[in-house]
Amino acid sequence: MRYEMMRPDDIRDAIARGLPAVLAVGVMEYHGEHLPVGMDLLAVTRALDRLAAERAIVLLPPFAWGAASHAVAAPEGCGTVHVDAGALVAVFQAIFAGLLRTGFRNLHAIIHHQTENFAQGMPTDLALRLAARQATFAQLERTRGEGWWGGAAMAGYYDDHAQGANPFNWIAVHPLMDAGVTARYPFDHAGPGETGLMLALAPETVAMDRLDAAAPWYVAGAGAATPAAGEAGVALVLDRLRALLALPAPGGTDAPP
Repeated sequence: MRYEMMRPDDIRDAIARGLPAVLAVGVMEYHGEHLPVGMDLLAVTRALDRLAAERAIVLLPPFAWGAASHAVAAPEGCGTVHVDAGALVAVFQAIFAGLLRTGFRNLHAIIHHQTENFAQGMPTDLALRLAARQATFAQLERTRGEGWWGGAAMAGYYDDHAQGANPFNWIAVHPLMDAGVTARYPFDHAGPGETGLMLALAPETVAMDRLDAAAPWYVAGAGAATPAAGEAGVALVLDRLRALLALPAPGGTDAPP
């Protein structure tokens, strides 16, 4: 279900069922001459489109304007658009705050950009994570008042926390590919891994004839990418997303009709 196409009764039903609401986050960044600048976003949105075709999830409108950086190439003529992470925090916090006030408590942001060291963090995902925490604190203080954690009603906080009743789980930020996936499928920038993903997920955006011997080092091997190899990577990603979002098997109670 696409959020922008849902009526209020659909939204209330999704909240009551605890369906995951998923925000795809990407950047506009140069990925060689053969791939689109929106590769990082397309990898997430197209994978989520496949997931939504088999499971009941809420697809939030994607966010394309992350902190790309100019580490790969200068933007002139290459298409990279960098938005500073400081500006992103405020935008993400406003988005998350609005979704929390609407009633969602199973929110997920998924990103595929500079996530090879996700535990350490990079500007876009760090902006997402800070914004999620700030929005959650604001929602708790708005609804429970200042001192909400220190009140007698929270005496069982640590026990409840151990059982999973944790408001700081209302919003989670994830890389599209974790270590389990990258151990079995290449994580790169415009190389065989990302080229394969695009050949599988968005083949209309790929121009393999634009590859040449003068391509940057990070594109090396891209010519060997195939749709079949990309599909293998997509399968790993989808398995991860199903587990990550705790979705039932196809045909379960949350499967779309």
